[in-house]
Amino acid sequence: MNTPLPCSDAPCGVLLVDKDPGFTSHKAVALCRRILGTKKVGHCGTLDPMATGMLIVVIGKATKVQDLLMCEDKVYTATMKLGIETNSQDADGEVVCTKPTDGITEQQIRAAFEHFHGEFDQVPPMFSAVKINGVPCYKLARKGKEVERKARHVEVLDYEITRIDLEQAEVDFTVHCSKGFYVRTYAHDLGQYLGCGAHLTALRRVRSGHFDISEAIDVPTLKAAGKEELLKRLLPLEKVLSDRNLPA
Repeated sequence: MNTPLPCSDAPCGVLLVDKDPGFTSHKAVALCRRILGTKKVGHCGTLDPMATGMLIVVIGKATKVQDLLMCEDKVYTATMKLGIETNSQDADGEVVCTKPTDGITEQQIRAAFEHFHGEFDQVPPMFSAVKINGVPCYKLARKGKEVERKARHVEVLDYEITRIDLEQAEVDFTVHCSKGFYVRTYAHDLGQYLGCGAHLTALRRVRSGHFDISEAIDVPTLKAAGKEELLKRLLPLEKVLSDRNLPA
């Protein structure tokens, strides 16, 4: 395996961006390319359009660790609404099913979360970038098509329920999960287990591997930043590697 080289004078490093709703990885990459005057910019995975939080942008030789950073576990805070299912499993989708939640108890909700604690298989949603015969599922979903997706082995390393509002049929939670994990599908599966259905109404990525959202630059600051300011915000590749006990 090739060891990533230390940065030269060219822009190089990792930039953490606190994504706003509707701000995409593509926009973050394009903005960094323009500000830094370099084409060698990539990202370490997307977030759903309505989601906020951590986007990891890699610049220069730091693109060599793109796959490494994408594979790290992540932490999200989220809210799910019980009793309503959507075709996208979140609030951006169309409602496909509604069921009463009157009989759902706090004890049942806690039991459902415990059921999905640890390792289990998860089927990616149709509205996802997973490809079937080279075509992203979301493109098929937009045409009203549903195709079989292979289940992925995922893990919930930890979770915390921070609010249960039975009257509003809402649950706030934090989940620490493995790579390839869909929090939308997690909410959907919890709803299925409870028998009332559910969908995600809020999602925020607050941690990815060693990176915490407190280190991230917000979108308005990023848009207003000049080259020198942005260079100061880059995490050096050498530090990113040493934090993971890897040679520079």
